[in-house]
Amino acid sequence: MSLTFDCADPIERAEGLDTAVDSIRRGELVVMPVDASYGLAADAFQPAAVDALAASKGRGRDLPIPVMVGSWSGLDGLTLLVQPEVRALVEAFWPGPLTLVIEHAPSLAWDLGDDRGAVSIRMPTHPVALELLARTGPLAVSGANRTGTRVPLSAEDAQEQLGYAVSVYLDGGPCIDPSPSTIVDVTGPTPVLLRRGKVSLRQLQEVVPELEEGGRPRQAT
Repeated sequence: MSLTFDCADPIERAEGLDTAVDSIRRGELVVMPVDASYGLAADAFQPAAVDALAASKGRGRDLPIPVMVGSWSGLDGLTLLVQPEVRALVEAFWPGPLTLVIEHAPSLAWDLGDDRGAVSIRMPTHPVALELLARTGPLAVSGANRTGTRVPLSAEDAQEQLGYAVSVYLDGGPCIDPSPSTIVDVTGPTPVLLRRGKVSLRQLQEVVPELEEGGRPRQAT
């Protein structure tokens, strides 16, 4: 059975967040608004939960699941060293549509897929997602859709695709700007723009002038 909560109602929002936190801790799946679309979330540190997320989407291990954090400091515990240029990008564009591909700390007890030592990470803008992340810590989050189908712009869209595979749907209203996030690889000596998105190359280079465009990703994002 799935539960849906209207987060426009303060009482339902509080109840929905409490229920979502409990579901995440049990290794279940939650759908939440992240900014441009809806995301499917699981505890990043429960491999069985991440496997369930991938299975519900029909996603293989060759496409590792990205991670979302609820604060700038959320990056610190996931990598051995945050370089100054990475910190500058985070402070300029988080929360927001900037995904960073980082080398994750090898000691992390997670299995997001065949990640080759790297993880895609970002901080969403939607207040419901940020509140949930503040209570759960980092979450594995991918689009709340079956692989190869449309990205959902509402909780109803997500439920049509994922149904009872999800325990909790947090309905934050329709998403009106489905522009993709910009992806920057910071695993090498120089940051590299991998995918153009809402944050432009010019905006990035205003913060990190040495940032380049092109290159091949360390992992699928």
